[in-house]
Amino acid sequence: MPPPNTPEAAEEGREAGTDARDFPPHRRRSSVPTFLFISFVLFMLTNNRGEQLDTRFQYMKALDSLNQRVSDYSAWLNGTASNFTLPDHDNATAPLVNTFMTFESRLDPERGSYYTNLTGFWHGEVNLHNLTSPDMVNGTAASWLPLAESYTNATNMTALLQLLGPWKWAATNKVALSVGDKALSAVQNASQDIAIIHGKVELSEPHASEELKFDFDGVHFISNGSIYALSEPSGKHIDLRRVISLVPHAHSNETAYAILAEMTSRATKLKEKIDAGTIDQDAFNDEDPPKVHCSFELYGQLVPTDVSQDSMQELEREIEKPTGIATVKAPELKLNGVLVSQNCGILIEVNEVIGLKSPQLYRKITTYAGIATIVYLVMYKLLCREMARTSSTATLSRLSRYVFFSQSLIDAIASVGHITLGILSDGRPSLAVLAPAGLSCLLFVAEARFSVGVGQSQISEDISPPPPQPLVTPAPTPAPAPPTPSTPEQDAQRNQAPETTYPPAQQAPQVQIPQATVTSPTPTTALPGQPSFLSVLWHHLRSDLSTRMWMTVSIFFLVVVRIIIRLSLPLFFIGSMYSFIWMCQIYRSVRRGRSSPLSVEYMVGTTLCRLYFALYFLACPKNILDVEPRRWIYAVAVLMFAQIFMIVLQDRLGPTFFMGNRVIAVKTYDYHPSLPLPDTEDPQQTLGDCAICMDVIEVDPSLRRRSKSSDGKERGDMLGLPSRSRRPGGIFGAVSAVGGGNARKNYSLAPCHHLFHTSCLEQWLAIKNICPQCRRPLPPL
Repeated sequence: MPPPNTPEAAEEGREAGTDARDFPPHRRRSSVPTFLFISFVLFMLTNNRGEQLDTRFQYMKALDSLNQRVSDYSAWLNGTASNFTLPDHDNATAPLVNTFMTFESRLDPERGSYYTNLTGFWHGEVNLHNLTSPDMVNGTAASWLPLAESYTNATNMTALLQLLGPWKWAATNKVALSVGDKALSAVQNASQDIAIIHGKVELSEPHASEELKFDFDGVHFISNGSIYALSEPSGKHIDLRRVISLVPHAHSNETAYAILAEMTSRATKLKEKIDAGTIDQDAFNDEDPPKVHCSFELYGQLVPTDVSQDSMQELEREIEKPTGIATVKAPELKLNGVLVSQNCGILIEVNEVIGLKSPQLYRKITTYAGIATIVYLVMYKLLCREMARTSSTATLSRLSRYVFFSQSLIDAIASVGHITLGILSDGRPSLAVLAPAGLSCLLFVAEARFSVGVGQSQISEDISPPPPQPLVTPAPTPAPAPPTPSTPEQDAQRNQAPETTYPPAQQAPQVQIPQATVTSPTPTTALPGQPSFLSVLWHHLRSDLSTRMWMTVSIFFLVVVRIIIRLSLPLFFIGSMYSFIWMCQIYRSVRRGRSSPLSVEYMVGTTLCRLYFALYFLACPKNILDVEPRRWIYAVAVLMFAQIFMIVLQDRLGPTFFMGNRVIAVKTYDYHPSLPLPDTEDPQQTLGDCAICMDVIEVDPSLRRRSKSSDGKERGDMLGLPSRSRRPGGIFGAVSAVGGGNARKNYSLAPCHHLFHTSCLEQWLAIKNICPQCRRPLPPL
């Protein structure tokens, strides 16, 4: 049939009564609708639209609630009808708080000043006072006991245990604060002396794996450095409007307008976030229920500095945006405060909590990242030099693979820690921290691969060659007997005998083989089935050293990471891994009777580099992770250097010098046994030919002259040999004193009785640790 839209198709159509134009031409379907359909399906499958709608609804609900509170609060400020009522504040609170702290007044700008921006991280110690305890009348408690009784009159003693929860309040001794401080712009009647402060309070006790977390929200008076805030357990809403009842009455009006400006700003930002679609789906996820239900009031006071106000402003500008100008030395940022809870009857005294501003912390993280990068580069260079130095088979046999295995595990944990630090820093330092994270990961891979290589080179040490199998020889076939002469009667009978009948074809003649020469195999009843996946995997793990090593590294790494994160045992891990980092090499040298091939440069350099991290986080009181110093880290450093000193002594005095005479030293193979001297009449004084270079192995000329001495004694007597060992019958006979003493001889006799030049065998063992003739494994030279 001709294609449509052609003269032939038109002619046929006219003949059949139809026209080709009645049939539209075939068109290819466009790929655009198909692409759009597939994209729509993928979008519906992956966009998680239901959860976004639910989160957006919650955001809209929160915005409506915030707008309603702003409207009521604004009406209350204007004196119109409102649903907001300011709660009355207990008059006993201020006297009780003033007993534990003092609010400062304005300072002379020429003699002193306060920090104006408190954004940063704070940490310090706390003292807890139980205001409801009847036995607190001791020492200084008697002075504020009447105030505490008046303050706790409204405390519900029946619900007190439920409010306090399972937290061990009596053991609480540490506090950490994360503070955000934001100054208000000139909005309506908002004062420039007030800043909105918010953040988190974390209380901890020595034996707890988690912290008790609270959120706080309040105001900061810049001129006198005082803080007034409300604190609730994390996840519970804080009504910022109630802060007005905490501040002094002289500052109530300006505080009220500052809070209105802040609430209006929060509502605007929330609306912009909803309109832009930047919704955090985890913002409204229900966290774990709070452990306690205590509501606190936070009162704080900054410690004044002796820096003038102009110098302080210049210093803070340089901290926020560094330009390189010279400023005064930054004074320490300190805070005294009180956390008091009326419904729980608790007062927490905060004394001189030290703070670090966020730009300063980020600068410290960047500095640490730079130094850590240099340290990891030094360690990587030392490892590369050591791997090149110990690349021969002879040196690899003397190494312990667990030295590099433990270091690879340490670097793997360090890589994860640096990545976590970069994520938590969330700013400019995060990029700087990626450099030591990548280098530690690279060092982990290099050390793990080298550990696997060392293990593979030592496989033949624990494998003993199979005993030679006895040769199966067939029984000798007896010679045919000579024919015996026959008599005429026998010939006649043979001629009259019938025709010989041969056995059937299916019956093969059987050959009799003696039982002593052939061992019949055990018959099998059935063919073995296909092995399971687990059996194949187990066999692969047992046979492949590389797979077994990487599997061990992975499992051990996951276990250690989970222990560090969930069980809070990083200090135990650091102490154990660092304390015995070189102990495996000492054990290897003792077990094999060979000194360590590790260079002093590598051991000392690696130890110093690793101690930098351990001493920084466990000895420096101002480290970036705020870890308290531990004195036992110095003992770990001494133990590491003691192990290096022990390895050096093993190289100089012998691997088992410290074990004493009671312990038998490891017997190692001696490649230089005493061999018999050749005949003195032989013109070529040689021991034989080298099995590698095929050259003769000559006898030391000094021994040759001694053997030709004209003394009346025999050669064996001259060399101090027993009489029964004189004039041995061969090279493997009784020993003689060729090359006596401990000097290194020019020949080496392998356990398989093959003789080599010592230099030739050393070069051969640098490539393979097998005999070049019989291919049997050779011990280290």
